[in-house]
Parts: sequence; C-alpha cells; structure tokens
Amino acid sequence: MPLTTDLPQRVSRIVGATPVLDIHTHLYDPAFGSLLLWGIDDLLVYHYLVSESFRQMDVPYDRFWAASKTEQADFVWDALFVRHSPVSEACRGVLTILHSLGLSPRQKDLKALRKWFGEQRPADYVERVLSAANVSGIGMTNSPFDDEERPFWERNTPRDPRFFAALRIDPLLVAWKQTVPQLRGWGYDVTAELTQRTADEVRRFLSDWTRRIGARYCMVSLPPHFAYPADTETAWLIEHAVLPHCRDHGQPFALMMGVKRAVNPALRMAGDGVGRSDLTALQSLCAAHPQNRFLVTCLARENQHELVVLARKFRNLHPFGCWWFTNTPQLVAEITTMRLELLGTSFTPQHSDARVLDQLGYKWSHSRTILANCLAEKYAAIEAAGWPITDADIQHDATELLSGAFTRFCNG
Repeated sequence: MPLTTDLPQRVSRIVGATPVLDIHTHLYDPAFGSLLLWGIDDLLVYHYLVSESFRQMDVPYDRFWAASKTEQADFVWDALFVRHSPVSEACRGVLTILHSLGLSPRQKDLKALRKWFGEQRPADYVERVLSAANVSGIGMTNSPFDDEERPFWERNTPRDPRFFAALRIDPLLVAWKQTVPQLRGWGYDVTAELTQRTADEVRRFLSDWTRRIGARYCMVSLPPHFAYPADTETAWLIEHAVLPHCRDHGQPFALMMGVKRAVNPALRMAGDGVGRSDLTALQSLCAAHPQNRFLVTCLARENQHELVVLARKFRNLHPFGCWWFTNTPQLVAEITTMRLELLGTSFTPQHSDARVLDQLGYKWSHSRTILANCLAEKYAAIEAAGWPITDADIQHDATELLSGAFTRFCNG
C-alpha cells in the first residue's frame, strides 16, 4: 500500500484548525480589569525574559525592581533584542507575536511598538488574540489568598464564559501555620493543630470557594521533596480535606510538581528553580485514592518517563503540559513523542501557562507545530504498517489532544 505523501501537510492543517482548550494559564477574565496583562511592556517584563536579561546586563537587582514597568521593559529590550540576537524560546515568542500582528521588531523601535499597542481597544484585542490563537476556552489560576484577585470574586464580577476558574490553594498546603490566622479571620474555625474539626472547616472553605468561582478543578504547585504518605501538614491536609472535597465536588486535583521556590530571591518571581520530584508520592496517591482523579505535570525532565509509566498503571492519572523549563521545542517534542508512544491520545500535550494575553499567540503556534510534527511521524509509521490515515482520524485525534481527553477526564 503506497504511503500518503501529503500526510504532514494534512496533519498541520487539521491541528491548526482545531480549537484548543487551554487548561492552565495565569490569565484573567477581561472583567478583572488590570489583572489581565497584555501589550508589549507586559510581554517584555515576563519573568522568563527577566531572568534571561540579567545574564546580559549589569543592572543591579535593586535598580531594576525600583524602576517602572516601562523602564524595566527598556532594560530587557536593550539586553535581549538590541545588543544580542533573540534566539531563546522566550525571545522567539515575542518575535512570533509581533510578526503575527504585522509589526516589525527588527527595526528595534520600542516606542513605535508601544504606540501601536496603546491604540488597541482592550475588548477588541482580547477577541483578536483568542481568535488568532484558535483558543475556545482558558483555564485561569484563581487563589482566594490573592488580595488583588479576591475582591472581584466577592462582588460577583460578571464572567466571560470562555474563562473558567481553577481553585489554587498553595498557601493552604505548603504554608499551613501562616494560613491559619487568615482562615480564622474569614470565619473558619481552624487551628494549627490538625484535628477533624480543622479538616471539616478546610473542606467548608474549599466548598465555599469552589461554588463562588465555579472552579473546574483544584490545584497546587508542590516542591520536589513532597512525600505521601508522610507525617507532614501537607500530606495530612491533602488526605483529610482536599481529596474528600474533590470527591464531593467531582473535581480532579491538579499537582504541578517540582518547583524550588526562591532559588535566587533577588530575581523575585523569576527566581524559582527546578528539582526532581519523588514520584512514589504520586504513585501512592493514585493507588490509595482510586476514586480521586489527578491531573499532573512535572517540571523536571528527569520525571517525565516515570510520570508516563505511572499513567499507564493508573487510569485516575492524567499527564498534562510541558511548562516553564520544559517548554522548549526540543523537550516538548521529546515529551510529546514519548507520551504518544506510551499513552496514545489519552493525555493533554500542552497548556500555555500564559501570564500575558498575547502569549497565547506564540505558545499555541509553536506548540501546534510540534504536535503536528509528532503526530505526522507516528501516522507515517502506522501507515507503513498497513493502517491508512484519513482526515477523520486526524481530526478525531487532534480534538482529543487539544480538548477532548481533558474534558472527559474532568467529567469522570
């Protein structure tokens, strides 16, 4: 049987035309006003670029952080786009965005770029970006502990249905003793001592906020040393409060594993690092709680193979995304190929992790290209084994990978 010669083109076309459900971002519903970041200055002061720029400039940390956003963007622009070639993935992302908007960064005219963005109407620009990126839904990251965000939920701000909530609970799980006074101030009868009463009140807190924001899942970012089972506050709260809450509300529990906080505190948000997680904790969670569903992504490359093998053993585990330090083309291709070879299409290959609206354009453009290349390679292999690939096959798989597998997993 002759092989399909136009297979890569067909796959690229169909993957590009398939809407994506971006399951995890740091974007906000446009009704949240200034919390939704967009435009050239926000793109340039993105923490990926900030940490990179400090390798190329002699500006003291204190001087940089004391500067205005515009001045910080000037520093980054000069260091990464004027004095050096923008070859990193984060820099290429800025170029991809500007090019897609018909703007020329090669002229190195930051004032002209600011002028163009300043002329855009925010509501129209949101529509333009979502349409161009072909994004049908955006998963937010929503923390009741964020003093800037919480008031928008407390006054029932009208919602854009394309932006869905995810309940982020890091302070609850990784800084319990510091969080107790805050919960008590909100009327929850908790104590630093871990008791059944405290577990019940934490569940009430989680339930209240799940209903308030309409959270689709509950999530936490965990350090490499997270262990389960373990005699720790984190493990106890997960077992006695978070997992029962998730079962009650039909929510998956999302674990983002492997972050080392403040490796270099002088870099602020850009100063976090990566560590290899002990995935026996994840194995124990999946085995001990088969009625719970776990959405999981790991930050360290060294964890990716073990994560996929665990997903073959536990159907209540759904790997997703290549984030932060693994969101480079080489690693995304490697990880996506491995997942396809071991899991078929029963995973979510990517989420944008975008903090700036404009980033949806480059993160999904780059990710779709890699996904299409990975699929085309696998399709060519099975065609050689006598299984011709139709456009309907490609469409089915693209839908699964870009939205369907996640939606079905969340729905149980």
